[in-house]
Amino acid sequence: MTAGIRIRRLDAIGQGEIDGLSDVLIDCVEAGASVSFMLPITRATAEAFWRGVAKSIAKGERVVLVAEDARGIVGTVQVIWAAPENQPHRADVSKMLVHRRGRRQGVGAALLAAIEAQARAAGRTLLVLDTITGGDAERLYARHGWQQCGHIPNYALMPGGELASTTVFFKSLG
Repeated sequence: MTAGIRIRRLDAIGQGEIDGLSDVLIDCVEAGASVSFMLPITRATAEAFWRGVAKSIAKGERVVLVAEDARGIVGTVQVIWAAPENQPHRADVSKMLVHRRGRRQGVGAALLAAIEAQARAAGRTLLVLDTITGGDAERLYARHGWQQCGHIPNYALMPGGELASTTVFFKSLG
């Protein structure tokens, strides 16, 4: 575990967590992360997103983990269980976000290991995710045993509006 960082599973998201998670989301988007949001991202937009995630947690559709330092939430990641009935063995990793104050300190690696453990504990044997091609996250996943299986050009817009490619990864947990 990274010194001074605690990983915690959120079984519910209250206003304190919404505030901290919104801070992380806004920071990541403002730093250029392509995570479904465009600039300028408002606090209302970020809070609405996390309220929707809270509803999904309550339905058992996903797990949300947070990394916390002395100042509060510094990172988060999700695993989404919802899949067709012929895919009960797999799940999607989503919204791996690390605030700029926590980058290059092992926060992302700790979150990744913890979400993989959550998936294993739930009996999942295959995880999939996508990330912007050429970014820091792509290198993180490759360093931690994720297998690249392709690139999709012009997949999504960056927060400023430019088209970007995505890289698709998978990891066998079995």
